[in-house]
Order: sequence, then structure tokens, then C-alpha cells
Amino acid sequence: MKIFYAFLAFVLSVGWAAPSGAAEAAPTRGNVTYTPDITFTFRTSIADGKLVFIGDTGAIAGQINPDLKVPENAVVQINVINDDGAIHDIAVPAFGAQSDQIIGKGASTAIVFRATKSGTFEYLCTLPGHKAAGMFGKLIVGEPQEPVESTALDISQDPTAVGEPVGKRAPKKITLDLETTEVEGRLATGSTYKYWTFNNKVPGPFVRIRVGDTVTVNVTNAKEATHIHSVDFHAVTGPGGGAAVTQVAPGQTKSFTFKAMHPGLFVYHCATPMVAQHITNGMYGMILVEPEGGLSKVDREFYVMQGELYTAQKHGSQGLQEFSLEKLLDENPDHLMFNGSMDALSTKYKLEATVGETVRIFFGVGGPNLTSSFHVIGEVFDKVYDQASLTSPPLTDVQTTLVPPGGATMVEFKVDVPGNYILVDHALSRVEKGLSGILSVTGKEDYTIFHSTEKIDHSSGH
Repeated sequence: MKIFYAFLAFVLSVGWAAPSGAAEAAPTRGNVTYTPDITFTFRTSIADGKLVFIGDTGAIAGQINPDLKVPENAVVQINVINDDGAIHDIAVPAFGAQSDQIIGKGASTAIVFRATKSGTFEYLCTLPGHKAAGMFGKLIVGEPQEPVESTALDISQDPTAVGEPVGKRAPKKITLDLETTEVEGRLATGSTYKYWTFNNKVPGPFVRIRVGDTVTVNVTNAKEATHIHSVDFHAVTGPGGGAAVTQVAPGQTKSFTFKAMHPGLFVYHCATPMVAQHITNGMYGMILVEPEGGLSKVDREFYVMQGELYTAQKHGSQGLQEFSLEKLLDENPDHLMFNGSMDALSTKYKLEATVGETVRIFFGVGGPNLTSSFHVIGEVFDKVYDQASLTSPPLTDVQTTLVPPGGATMVEFKVDVPGNYILVDHALSRVEKGLSGILSVTGKEDYTIFHSTEKIDHSSGH
């Protein structure tokens, strides 16, 4: 095992990375010797299909991504030995500590820094995709206070909340009540955002009607709100899709009535200037106008919308995330999500089906800026209703379908093999910003379709 080299310089208040190599001496500068108060040594490895750090010595020996506990103001040294041959590094961003990269088995590096503040912080490998693959853990400094349970609202939308199919019923009159709200909602574990919503959910409610229905829309802006809000239905033929008559001040209600003249799957959103800000903050949803006689029967239906947030803080930051107008105008989002939050379709809600069932996904992009390349890893769409046109012949046997901001599609497929199928935008770097969901399929295996003697790795990138 290589030991780590003498450090030539070390400023206690700033994280510092040593070059790869071997050493026995403590870090020195002139006549001053800097001795770490506590030292940890990792080896890089692969465990259960994940890239990981494994403790090499002392109390953490053999532990995967162990918690590192140190006193506040201690000088900490973390050594890393490459034991799998891939390229790696080690960083503790909270203390500005970043090592160089190590390449090849046996290569080594280290960081030394002073843990100047109490709390729980992250150490990780910063190579693209390595954190997502499992290379991260906790540095616990001092005696952090127990986290207070968040009172933030769960704004994530249930993907199974798709309403009742219209079947063969005749046209009728319908009333739709929408309340616009401004609430602090849960974005991810440990982080929140001040969402603007329809009915306290992102996306807003899935509205399901049929062509020929007459719909009265009542838009009420919560009295606690601080902004004017409105609604624009892409399914509406009329001024602003309804937005021209629903610019609603806090505490007020405005209404309009429209006739559903065109079948299809349509986006709705707030259309109050600046429109893009209202949309990114969560004010979007979808309305399905079924054709006469309704849609064909399927076993499972899901409501999924893609959105993006632009924040002053980087993805992964803790606490309340603040809106960034500059990033919005640059079209550079820090967070992307399905159904409002980072884990809405992977932890909070389950998309489930059984082998042999047919699945239909109503998919839309709230945006306001990015086009989606919608894809389900491990499946092929049997039918794609391109641009959400329900009266055109569907495309068949499609791998990935483009959906623009403010657009939608409807896809259908039969599930034939048990396993987890990941919903993504195939601009796959967006997965690193939170954009993924899981369709879990159970049932009997059919070895004529798929078979392997290898163990399924549910933590793999696919």
C-alpha cells in the first residue's frame, strides 16, 4: 500500500490537495510542521454495482462510504488509494478541499483542510456521474443539531391522478375550480423552494373532459399570495386561452366558459408577466380532451410532466433555494424534475405495472425553456401520438420522442419483462440534476424475450 507524500505547503484555513505519490512525513512549511488531528484512508472500489469509497484503516475499515466524524476546528486529512483502476478524486466542497485526479490502480492522493464549522457536509468524487453512481458520504463536524422536521408542503403530483375516462358519454357542462397559491414546498431531502402552484400541486390537476363539453373555469388567487396569477389553456379557443380574462389579484376570483372543440392532450399554464417565471415556479398542468367515444382501454395510465427550476444555489444545496432571474434568462436550470420534486417518481410515488399489462403515459413539458427527449430505458413505445394529436395515426415502434416546452405527447406500450424501467429525458446529463423516475414491473419472466444468468444491478445507470 502506498503511503502519502510530504505536503510542501498548507494553509490551515483553506482546503488543499496533495499530489499523488507516497510519503511518511507530516505536511511541513519552513520550520513549521502541520500535523493533522485526524486522518482517514479510503480505497476506491465497486460494491453491489456501485462506485464507492471503502474505509481502509482504523474504525472505518471495510465500511462503504462511511460517516466521518471529527471535532469542530480539527485539521482533517483524507487519503484516497485507487483500487479499481478508474479515474477518481476526492473533495469536500464545504471546506474548499479538492484533490487532483488519480488514474490507475495503486495511485493515491489526499486532501487536508480545517473543519471550521459544525454541521453535516458531503465528501464525494467529483468526476461526472461518479456521485450518481455512489461515490459520496457524510463528514460530520462537531455535534450538529438534529434536523428539524420540515414543515414544507409536499407539492409533488401523484402520477396516478388521471381522472375518470369519459367512455361513451354525451357532452355535458363541467365546472373546474383552480386556486393559485404561493407556498414553500419540498424540492428534495433537505431543500425547499417557493413554488407557485395550481391547487398546491406541481403540475396542477389533470383535467379530463371530452370534445363538445362546455367548461366553466373559476380561478381564485389565494389571499396570502403576493402576485397576480392567471391561466392559459392551450385547449381553449379564445383570447389568451383564457388568460386575457383571468388576471386575478390576491383574494379575487375570475371566470370564463369555453367549449372543447378539439380533441387532444394540451398544456395549461399561468400567463401573467413575466410568464416564464410563473411557469418555472410550477404553474403548469395538462388537460385531456378525449375524442367522441373516448380513448381505447389500457391497464395503467400515468400523468407525468417535466419542469425546470432556476436557482441562485447549485443543485444539491440544502435549505431554501432562491429563484435566479439571470439563470432563467440564460436558460441554465439548476434543477430538473418530473412532477414537481427531485424524487416524486422514484421515492414519493410508485409507477407500477404487471407483466402483460398495457401502459399509457400522458407526458407534457411545462418548461419554460427546454425540449424533452422522452424515453423509457428498456422499453420501446408501441404507439406515440406525436404532438399529442389523438386524431392522427400514431407512430409505432418509437425509442425516443421529442416534446417541446408547452407541448405534450401520449405514449402506449405493453410491459413484457419484470424489472425497473427508468423514465428519462435522453439529454442524459439532466439526470444529474434530478430528472428521472421509475416504472416498476412485476410478474413472471419470459426467457424468450429476455434472459441472463447475471445478477440484475438495480443501482446501475440503466
